[in-house]
Amino acid sequence: MEEDHIDAQEGQREVEMAEDLILWSRDGAVVTLTFNRPEKLNALNPPMWDALAAILERVAADRTVRVLIVTGAGRAFIAGADVSLFLDFDPLAARSFILRGQEVLARIERLEIPVIASVNGFALGGGCELAMACDFIYASEQAKFGQPEINLGIIPGLGGATRLGRLVGKGRAKELCLTGRLIDAAEARDIGLVSRLFPPEELLAETRKAAHGMAARGRVALRTLKQVIDRGLEVDLHSGLGMEADGFALCFACNDPKEGAAAFLEKRPPRFTS
Repeated sequence: MEEDHIDAQEGQREVEMAEDLILWSRDGAVVTLTFNRPEKLNALNPPMWDALAAILERVAADRTVRVLIVTGAGRAFIAGADVSLFLDFDPLAARSFILRGQEVLARIERLEIPVIASVNGFALGGGCELAMACDFIYASEQAKFGQPEINLGIIPGLGGATRLGRLVGKGRAKELCLTGRLIDAAEARDIGLVSRLFPPEELLAETRKAAHGMAARGRVALRTLKQVIDRGLEVDLHSGLGMEADGFALCFACNDPKEGAAAFLEKRPPRFTS
């Protein structure tokens, strides 16, 4: 597996932003990004937003990347925003910081490829919000989740007050945000925030196993399915079913469905080409 920082050919400015903040590794069609401020529990700051935005732009432009994994170095996935920044914030600076973060998380959601959050430790505040912007979450059995902003006299700004309710329901989202209570990985799974749990030493390997399984599927089907699920939740059932029908038909614009059917009938692995 090739492991490196961001490619220097992408421009010196991007290298300087990403170096030491977000590590990049690639194994075939799967890319893993590792937030790398372990001494600060990977707390988010403006340089990290810039580094992540640059990397996401590169990933979006590279059609050979089929699945993206995001994880953290050390004891945390991301333990929230860098609270030291708040000491100098006025309302304009606070809004600017949050809008930049929202824009970067929206880039994660807009990626056509699947994005898996591999939560290895604390995912608090902005870390929980970033994980929720991914397509689904795998977590260590020792992970912790929460939106503790209320304890600092603020509210979530990156989706903790909006995405969380869509994932776990309005009542649970209100309880977690209004109390600032942290939850363990088992409760996060039970309420629907996390998809699967693994022992800490197995988490990244199991995440990569799932990622490579998805990467072996047809690109057209992966992209279309992600879009249909995302957009279908924003419309009424009838419209959502129409999107499914259109997406199903779109898959036949490439050879993957015929290859998939032939492979099934011939009892062999499919060789998708999209």
